[in-house]
Amino acid sequence: MTDVLTWTIERRLELAKRAALLRKELGELELEVARLEAAEVVFGQWFEATDGGRRPPGILSPEPEPVAVTVGPGAGGMRVVPDHVEGMGLEALTSEYRRIMEIVAGADGPVMARNVALALGRETTPAKIEPVRGQLRKLSDRGWLVRTAPGRYRPR
Repeated sequence: MTDVLTWTIERRLELAKRAALLRKELGELELEVARLEAAEVVFGQWFEATDGGRRPPGILSPEPEPVAVTVGPGAGGMRVVPDHVEGMGLEALTSEYRRIMEIVAGADGPVMARNVALALGRETTPAKIEPVRGQLRKLSDRGWLVRTAPGRYRPR
């Protein structure tokens, strides 16, 4: 009888320790996800500013005086991908996100980041696929796409 009680107490303590370790690991993972999301926003802004790296960012040469200040996605704290509202068209998205939406809509079924990266003309290295994966997740989080299975997306 005391053996069962001892085993129960020991097992409870062991599971409590494991739960504490898992909570700590979850906190670390959530922090890393937040850092990656911030990096994704910065990369997206750079990508838009340099037309995908085809133009210099304007840091090396002085920029001409702006004629008019325009506010667009990603400027002044605005979201690059707005929340999808019924009746909202693709024109609310940047050209890069619009292209991704067209690729997903034109697919026969749910697509993966690798498929979208290939359709965008990118290499299939992790460095080229991961930003696309983040963009698909962002479109899904904001209601533009539906995540059908881990890593697979289809139009809403």
